[in-house]
Amino acid sequence: MTEQAKMAKIVYEALDDKKGYDIKVIDISEITMIADYFVIASGGSSNQIQALINNVEEQMEKNGYTVKRIEGNKNSTWVLMDFGDVIVHIFDKEDRLFYDLERIWSDGKLIDIESL
Repeated sequence: MTEQAKMAKIVYEALDDKKGYDIKVIDISEITMIADYFVIASGGSSNQIQALINNVEEQMEKNGYTVKRIEGNKNSTWVLMDFGDVIVHIFDKEDRLFYDLERIWSDGKLIDIESL
């Protein structure tokens, strides 16, 4: 398993642990240089979105990865967490449908978490 795949798996598990839903991992390494993976998830409320953010940051730090930048705040309906090789997008339901990153990045490969 590559280091980047390990990072994506840690993020996925952290999101799943806090009941994030519709979690998708997209390998974008062959179509852009900005990152290797996008991990996209939804939360049902601002409190849950904050719990998802906190758990991702905590689990990544436990494994030696620090967030380079977080865009958004406690009141945001879309938060971006940049870990370098892995970029995490956490949305509320409406913004996820509106921005539809899965369609925009459809040239990437949707990864089955079991394959990581």
